[in-house]
Amino acid sequence: MLDDRKLKVLYAIISSYITNGEPIGSRTISKKYNLGVSSATIRNEMSDLEELGYLNKPYTSAGRIPSDKAYRLYVDTLMKNIRSDIDSREKAEIKNNLMKEVMEIDQLIQNSAKILSKITNYTSIAITPQINQSTLKHIQLIPIDNNEILIIIVNDSGIVRNTIFKMDENISEEQLTAISNFLNSKLKGLTLDKVSKEIDTVMLKELYDFRNVVGNIIPIINQSLDEIEDVEIFADGMMNIFNFPEYKDIAKAKTLLSFIEDKDLMVGILLKDFYNDIEITIGDENSYDELKDCSLITATYKFDGNTVGKIGVIGPTRMDYINAINAVNLLSLNISEILDKYFQK
Repeated sequence: MLDDRKLKVLYAIISSYITNGEPIGSRTISKKYNLGVSSATIRNEMSDLEELGYLNKPYTSAGRIPSDKAYRLYVDTLMKNIRSDIDSREKAEIKNNLMKEVMEIDQLIQNSAKILSKITNYTSIAITPQINQSTLKHIQLIPIDNNEILIIIVNDSGIVRNTIFKMDENISEEQLTAISNFLNSKLKGLTLDKVSKEIDTVMLKELYDFRNVVGNIIPIINQSLDEIEDVEIFADGMMNIFNFPEYKDIAKAKTLLSFIEDKDLMVGILLKDFYNDIEITIGDENSYDELKDCSLITATYKFDGNTVGKIGVIGPTRMDYINAINAVNLLSLNISEILDKYFQK
């Protein structure tokens, strides 16, 4: 445990480095921050902090920079006392921008990522609701016209997905109602991924009288379920990376960009620890080498009280954590509120 003086010196170094991105020495700290001690005392404290692993010394500078260990201590302390510094007018503007032309959930998530990148100046990432582990509440097949069928699938969170398919032959409303009733009696309460596995066996075995119709409908329902289970990821502000001196090396920046553009990798990262409300990983805490110089801040958003997705930012480890955490939290809360208000069925 660091004493109060060491903490003040360390936080002064972190604050300076976050702002300027330059190594800092004891004389600069003494002049810039009123710590009530001499430059020599600060230098001794910095030496101790370096030995304890909280400071690193770049090869090309006499100054010091914070280590990942220092940022972790800073963030953990910050999380105990953080208060939103986003004023009420900006909060209202953000919410109004989110609600403009919100017709689809995917559009809401994409707009949220765009706004988050704009207010933080970092690269933002967000995934659409992940609902394959939710349970089936209702499924309905409705004839429209010209051999078209509307499939309505509702999960236990109330998220509705509608899909229209065209059939090769006409199917009566009575047949579709009978099939819908059967599916609900057999599949209601199963997770959506289990529904996908069960539907072939259940329908072919127990709906033999409708075998010709069922043979046409099974692929349609499976395709609809596949579309529901597919998680989309949106990233915005990718070029913001080039604004930071840590990524002045073009090859290094391109490696990070390629990593972020890998959908499967990023979805896997975001789905890890999926139910933690807010997650902050710093530098070497990240599993992948491409993220070892980055911090990742994510927050979950909810629908009807259930965690369904995540939104967050990626930036250098010296990111403005206060602003980033507040912004990520604000966007996640707004998404949750809008989902409950406009997409609840």
